[in-house]
Order: sequence, then C-alpha cells, then structure tokens
Amino acid sequence: MLNLHAPTTDRWLPLALGDLDAILLDHAHCEKKAASTALSLVFKYPEHEDFVLPLSRLAREELSHFELVLDHLHRRGLRFERQRPSPYAGRLMAAVRPDEPGRLVDTLLCCALIEARSCERMKLLADGLVERDPELSGLYRGLLASEARHHALFVDLARLVAPAETVRTRLAELAVHEAEILATAPDVPRMHN
Repeated sequence: MLNLHAPTTDRWLPLALGDLDAILLDHAHCEKKAASTALSLVFKYPEHEDFVLPLSRLAREELSHFELVLDHLHRRGLRFERQRPSPYAGRLMAAVRPDEPGRLVDTLLCCALIEARSCERMKLLADGLVERDPELSGLYRGLLASEARHHALFVDLARLVAPAETVRTRLAELAVHEAEILATAPDVPRMHN
C-alpha cells in the first residue's frame, strides 16, 4: 500500500524515543515543508488545473498538522526554532529527471514516498509511545490515515501525467533509491534520516 522498498530498521525507533523533543521539532518542520511543497507545485504547474484543488486542500491539511505539532511542542515547554535540514529529501529529489513530464512525475512520486515513510514511522511512534506517552501516541495515531491518503494522492496525481504502468515502474525505482538513502543515513533522531 505504501510502496516502500524496505521497512525502517530496528535502530530508528529507540533513537526516536530517546529524543522525542528532536523528533517533534523535526516533525513540525516536515509538516511546514509539506504544505510549502504542495503550494509550490500549484505555482509551478498551473497548466495542470486538476492539481489545484487537491494540492490546495493538502496544503491546508499539512498546515493544520503543523499547528497540532506546534501545540505539542509548546505543551512540552519547547519552542519552534530553526533546524538544519535533513539531507533525506534533497538526496531523494536528486533522482528527479530534469525534463518534463518526467520531472513532474518524479517530483510527485518522491513526495508520495516521503508521505509513505512518514506514515510508517508515525505508526512506529504511535505503537512505541502507547504506555510511555499516550497523548503523543494519540497524535501520531491520529495522523496515520492522513499520511496514507497524502501518499495515495501524489501517486494518483502522477497517473494524471503518465500512464499507470509507467508510474508504477518509476515508483518502484524511486522506492529503491529511497531505501538506499535511509540505509546510508546517519543515526540521528529525525522523522526522515
């Protein structure tokens, strides 16, 4: 369903649970970036009129998630502050083909993989926090359906640009690339590292 080539390693959850403050800050930045990316696609591709409303709705939903995570940060006595970006998304997007329509298809599929990895890791957090922090577990459990839906939306949008078989093949290729990025990433407490 999520089209990930490989699951998150067993090392990630203990690392994340060991520094939940860092995970929450990073999560807030991820939600903000997701909203920005959705709007950026609307600006970059105005000729794809069928993208405008779904991406606009997505941006609003991502901003509402950003506000939810900000609330959890503040409840923990933390501030939203600058954070050095994780190299994950940049390395993933490095595989995007330079020419259209491949560029758009790949961008959408990379966004789909980011949402899929978020969904997978939020499930790990929700399960891992049930007894330790039920409130935070509830936050992550409450976001799972949205993350899965966002993943599906990006795949569906890619299918508006290219044939379904082309999208399926390219998604599988990019999923291998995404798994390789994670396999070589440093062990730091981030949603995507």
